[in-house]
Amino acid sequence: MKVSRKKAKIITAAIKEWEDSSQLSPPDSQKLLQSLEVTPFDWRRLAKYSFWIAIICIVIAVQALVVDLEKFFKYIWERPLIGLAFCVFLAAALFFLGLQRRARHPAKIFSNEAVFFLGVLAVAAAITFLGKAIGSGSRHFSLLIMLAALVYAALGLWLPSKLVWWFALVSLGSWFGTETGYVSGWGAYWLGMNYPLRFVFFGLLILGVSFGLKFSSRFRDFFTVTLVMGLLYLFISLWILSIFGNYGEMIRWSRAGKFELFSWSLLFGGAALAAIFFGLRYDDAIARGFGITFLFINLYTKYFEYFWNSLHKAIFFGLLGISFWYLGTRAEKIWLLGEGAKSPANNKTEQ
Repeated sequence: MKVSRKKAKIITAAIKEWEDSSQLSPPDSQKLLQSLEVTPFDWRRLAKYSFWIAIICIVIAVQALVVDLEKFFKYIWERPLIGLAFCVFLAAALFFLGLQRRARHPAKIFSNEAVFFLGVLAVAAAITFLGKAIGSGSRHFSLLIMLAALVYAALGLWLPSKLVWWFALVSLGSWFGTETGYVSGWGAYWLGMNYPLRFVFFGLLILGVSFGLKFSSRFRDFFTVTLVMGLLYLFISLWILSIFGNYGEMIRWSRAGKFELFSWSLLFGGAALAAIFFGLRYDDAIARGFGITFLFINLYTKYFEYFWNSLHKAIFFGLLGISFWYLGTRAEKIWLLGEGAKSPANNKTEQ
């Protein structure tokens, strides 16, 4: 088995622990260790980054081509039905090519997904030409974004492709923002909520959908992507709320007292702690990672808001260190109590 150095350390530690607890015999342990082959270089990660860089270069090349062939593309732009037909054909060809490649070379994940990504760009261009063709001067362009979200969702489920599904979630968030802006007359508030507060509820909705997908055998593969996007929408919105509150105008926000916004910071911190607890309770690394990351973002943000000029950095971070040390010792004590309850000695005593 070929694994990276990091994974080899984890597997080796697990095998040693199983051997020490007599769950594996020394010969079996040695056989498993000998079957590991540490790869000197992470070629998988290099392939992933190389394809992303290649896609970026292709996009830049197309933009440069548009500048050089300005008259030709202006001709196409003034005849959007031609551009629409071409982009639809190009998208269909790219998705067909991606499916063919995946059927022949299923292990080439990154190159196959890169082809699908080019198809996604072609779909976006097609919808842009569609908007140009049917445009009537209306500012209700959020309908086109919703169409893109529906197309990407259908393609993501049909292919199936997590990358295309991710674009569906991004487009859905873009539609939600622009649609609520259009309905409110592009004002600061919609149903009394500014943009960050709206996206808190939108993020919670996406999280609910993600857990619905988890319990569906057909759509379970899309659970992780949907969960990550839901957490991103939720925590980034809470972070902005912790700074600006439910204010849509800079003048009103500048008049608000700093401690008037503290309740939003408490909500942000509570959500981060809830994610950490959920991650620890159900061994969910994604929720745990988001919770820890945004808890520290919250703490750093509050430090810069309240204590940057008045409190010495050493005192502030020293107090933080002491508080987290105390939290760690309490968690360690609870963990040791749980381990003691599982130990063979206790089991024999109970018997």
